[in-house]
Amino acid sequence: MPAYSLSSQPNKYPFHVLIVDDDPIHRALEREILESDKYLIKEANSGMQALNMLREHSFDVVLLDKRMPGLDGDEVCRRIRGELGLDMLPILMVSGDNDTDNLTVSLAAGASDFVRKPYEPVELVARLDAAVSHKRLTDQLDSAESMLFALARMVEAKDGTTGDHCTRLSHNGVVLGKTLGLNPDELMALRRGGVLHDIGKLGIPDSILLKPGPLTDAEWAIMRQHVDIGARLVGGLKSMRLTVPIIACHHERWDGSGYPQGLRGQQIPLLARIFQMVDIYDALSHVRPYKPALNRQQVVAVLHDEAARGWRDPELTAVFLDIVQNRPHELDVPSTTHDDLGLSLLNDIRLTGALDWKKNHGLKA
Repeated sequence: MPAYSLSSQPNKYPFHVLIVDDDPIHRALEREILESDKYLIKEANSGMQALNMLREHSFDVVLLDKRMPGLDGDEVCRRIRGELGLDMLPILMVSGDNDTDNLTVSLAAGASDFVRKPYEPVELVARLDAAVSHKRLTDQLDSAESMLFALARMVEAKDGTTGDHCTRLSHNGVVLGKTLGLNPDELMALRRGGVLHDIGKLGIPDSILLKPGPLTDAEWAIMRQHVDIGARLVGGLKSMRLTVPIIACHHERWDGSGYPQGLRGQQIPLLARIFQMVDIYDALSHVRPYKPALNRQQVVAVLHDEAARGWRDPELTAVFLDIVQNRPHELDVPSTTHDDLGLSLLNDIRLTGALDWKKNHGLKA
C-alpha cells in the first residue's frame, strides 16, 4: 500500500469507512447513521476479515467493535499498528464498557478514540469526521514529504557516480547524532537532511550541474545558490523546521570561509556541522570521477587536516574520528535497512517513465 496519496484532500468526499462488528444489527445501525454521499462504507464481520480488507484497500477510518469473538478489537488494533504498519489510520473503538482500565488497554493497543454505546448519531458522525479530517491532512503532509524526498533522490540519480550516497548520509548522521546524545527530533532531522541536503540542485542548470570539467567563477556563483534554493523548497513544511538549517548551512566552515553566509564557529547550527562531517567522510571513502576511494587511514588524515586548517569543528571532529577508528562497523548501512525516504516513489516514477517510453515506441510493457 503506498505511503503517499497525491489526490488526498481534507474535505474531498467520499470518506472511506470500514465498519467492523460481528453483530449484523449493529453494523446495519452504523451504516444507517452514516448513509450519505459523504461516506463510502465497507463492512467486516470479524477481526480477521477486517485485517484482510485493510491489506487490500485504503480506508480513512475504522469503526471497530471492542468485543468480538476470535480477534477482539484490541488485538485487531495491535495488528493494524504492528503487522500492517498503519500507524496513522484512525481507529474509533466502539464499546459499551465505561471501565477506565479497559479503555486504557485499548488506547495502548492503538485505538485513536472511543465511541460509547449507546451513542448519539450526531456524536458518532462528529467523532468520525474529526478523525477523517486529521487523516486527510496527514496524508497531504506525507505526500508533500514523499515528493520532496523523491525529487532529492532524482538529484542524486542524475550524478550516477555516488551510489546510494543519500542513504549512507542519513544512516551515518544518525550514528554520530546518537553518540552526541541528540533527541529523536534531531535524529529525524539528520535522517531527512541526508536525502534533502542537495535538493536545491533542482534549480541549477544541467550544463553546470553535470559539467565534467572545473567550473568557472561565474558558474560557481550559480552552483552555490543551491543551498538557498533548497532551504526555500523545504522551508514551507513545519515538519522540516530542524532540517532546513542542514540544507542551508552544510557548506559553511568553522573559520567563516564557507558559504552562503560565512558563518563562523558555533554560529553554524550543530546539525549542519554533524552533517558536514559525515558528508566529507562519505565523499572521501567512495570513488568519485576525480579521485579513488581513500582507505581509513587516509580519511582520518584528511579529517585531521581539515580540522587543523580551521574548516571543521575540532571537538566534533574528535568524536567522529573516534567512531571511524574504533567503531567503523557502525558506519556501514545494514543490508536489512528499510529507511525508504523517497526511494519507493522514485522507483514508481522511474517505472512509469519506462512504461510510457515503451508504449510510445510500440513496445510491450
